[in-house]
Amino acid sequence: MKQFLEGRVAIVTGAGSGLGREHALALARHGASVLVNDFKGSHEGTPGRAVADQIVREGGQAIADGGDVTDAAQMEAMVATAVAAWGRVDILVNNAGILRDRSFAKMTLEDFRAVLDTHLTGSFNCTKAVWEQMRTQQYGRIVMTTSSSGLYGNFGQANYSAAKMAVVGLMQTLALEGAKHNIRVNCLAPTAATAMTEGILSPDVLAMLAPAAVSPGLVALVGEDAPTRTILLAGAGSFETAHITMTQGVFVGGVDDPVRQIAGRFGEIGDREGEIVPGSGWEQYKLEVAKAEQGSLARSGAGIRKLG
Repeated sequence: MKQFLEGRVAIVTGAGSGLGREHALALARHGASVLVNDFKGSHEGTPGRAVADQIVREGGQAIADGGDVTDAAQMEAMVATAVAAWGRVDILVNNAGILRDRSFAKMTLEDFRAVLDTHLTGSFNCTKAVWEQMRTQQYGRIVMTTSSSGLYGNFGQANYSAAKMAVVGLMQTLALEGAKHNIRVNCLAPTAATAMTEGILSPDVLAMLAPAAVSPGLVALVGEDAPTRTILLAGAGSFETAHITMTQGVFVGGVDDPVRQIAGRFGEIGDREGEIVPGSGWEQYKLEVAKAEQGSLARSGAGIRKLG
């Protein structure tokens, strides 16, 4: 039986350990050739090289790469290495990340920039490096790694949360721009025990949150029939989706005191009955203009009835 990713070529960043390592192994076990990126290097004895060697021992194809995701030129070289070896790049997993946790009161600009540079700019650099290749071959599957910290917030992680929500916005637009080229872009929000969670969770919980339990979701997101613009949450063998929605809200145009109307109607404005998942940012424009037009017609009708 044909393997799920047979003939596909994948790049996984930050793949020397933790989630990235499990993603790389899972992709290889499902038939993909994998470039294993890790900033610690690609020579003998480095984590990325160890992962690549394991894939080869298990009968797969893999190359180790030591490029830094924050360096655009190194990411261009990384992609060129994959293309030289296998002729194409079908899958990009933007997994590389760092933490600089501090309460916002104690956070420095350096802490903030370092995290955004790795997570957000790193994802941009890697995606930019593969984008034209995927457009040319009319096929691509890209996964950004987001987090519940970005989607919902987390104390002491203003920098990490900002970066992780930013990659969701990047995903949303790239999914729209890539659609006509058969490039599908999604986000994965993992809950997993990694080096970044040591000392935070109990041993029993850490055992349940093995990184390998997340990787089946990653593999599904990069298959031929993968969705696009999906935010997949994954942890402990469970999978959910998150959505950025828009409520129906209220129209207060034309009233004498719109500020008091808004302040007094936040419950109604936030009522989730009938909420939608917008297809693009234009949905807000269309909804608001439609309500304004309806409000104008209603006022006109009231004026006509009054005159009559």
